Amino acid sequence: MGENIDFRRWDELIPDALGMIFKNLPLQEILTVVPRVCKSWRKAVAGPYCWQDIDIEQWSQQCRPETLDRMLQMLITRSSGSLRKLCVTGLANDQSFSLIADNAKSLQTLRLPRSEISDSIVEQVAGRLFSVTFLDVSYCRNIGAQALEAIGKNCKLLMGLRRTMHPLEVIDKLSQDDEAFAIATTMPKLKQLEVAYLLISTEAVLKILENCPELELLDVRGCWNVKLDENYIKKFTRLKVVGPLVVDYFGMKGCDDCSNYSGSSGYLAWDFVAGNVGSDYDDEISDGDWEDDQSMEDVEMRFYDGFDLDNAAFDWPLSP
Repeated sequence: MGENIDFRRWDELIPDALGMIFKNLPLQEILTVVPRVCKSWRKAVAGPYCWQDIDIEQWSQQCRPETLDRMLQMLITRSSGSLRKLCVTGLANDQSFSLIADNAKSLQTLRLPRSEISDSIVEQVAGRLFSVTFLDVSYCRNIGAQALEAIGKNCKLLMGLRRTMHPLEVIDKLSQDDEAFAIATTMPKLKQLEVAYLLISTEAVLKILENCPELELLDVRGCWNVKLDENYIKKFTRLKVVGPLVVDYFGMKGCDDCSNYSGSSGYLAWDFVAGNVGSDYDDEISDGDWEDDQSMEDVEMRFYDGFDLDNAAFDWPLSP
């Protein structure tokens, strides 16, 4: 043991290496605890290194719209155009979606379930989402075929689309075949398509199969008007069709890629399809009881440029 071994100090790691480490921590700790350790850690958190992948989907389910808007503004600004993945639920207005699009030059994965975005804003900014390869617009009630067509025409690299709906959200519609046809005619490179509980017909699904030759997963659970001939489906050797039958199968999680589906046509429980799974099913962010107003104000005070973090009072209660 007489050998002298030099261990590199944590505070001497390059910022992007620190960012790779810090992004595995809960969001609250990244914003409040890490910056107080040392200057190099504070620099890493203040730069874009921690904010290339932003997942606040679970946290955003429990906060007020104005709080969510401020958090997005802060985190996206910090990403400095390097944002690759963004997961957030419940965008309350078109302005937030426009902000995302303005900073989407490197964005590949975009998950916006339960958002109030409109057809018009999607048509306006879809051209800025050209690098997106996976998009989740499930339970977005205010968009339809127009938005999907704009996405398909502008997002040429799109390989995955999740457009799951709740039956009660489409109860006033006679058909959503126009959405299926928009997908079929503008998204030829799709490999994964989830359209559970959309009011689509067999004809519309066949159109998708005809125009999307690279499709590997088609989720049509709850699409009761779809009747696919098994012998016809067997012609697509790489294709796995899930549904339209829905069978209770608790304990399974959703997928962001086709590899999560087994060889048989397994089905997820209704609670998952309808988005009613408990908030703890996805443990990617475990921020505990993160209080909205006080916490957000403290974060803004401690995190924006020019604030003397070293001399600031640290009174944000940590998660239990």
